[in-house]
Amino acid sequence: NKSLLNVPLNFFQRRRIVKGANYLTLTPVRIHAHEVGEDGKVTLFVPKFKNPALRKWLIPRGKSEHFRIHLDVPGSATWLLIDGETTVEVICTRIEEQFRDKLTSADRSVTRFLTLLYDQRYITFRELAVDG
Repeated sequence: NKSLLNVPLNFFQRRRIVKGANYLTLTPVRIHAHEVGEDGKVTLFVPKFKNPALRKWLIPRGKSEHFRIHLDVPGSATWLLIDGETTVEVICTRIEEQFRDKLTSADRSVTRFLTLLYDQRYITFRELAVDG
């Protein structure tokens, strides 16, 4: 099986696949590395180039090979709950419990955030694998 990340789908094809699925039953899977700061906020490390030859030639010596994406507190909490086993529904429930006073609708906030992460190819969903 190959994940959809490895299949050359454009933005609209990827979006159509997610819209056709029951979002709360999907299981998000992280694609990129991260670190947790002392403040509990997550920083994602997204490679600037996938091709090693491009990395070698286009990134100046001593510069980072990664973009650093800094997440806010609710985003960090959501990212840390993504373990490849927990469904979106369970993540929503846990975020709602954690941020009861700060979020008006955890389901909507979390699903919008996960959709953004999916669209940017920071995560994929375990159920959205294709034979190849």
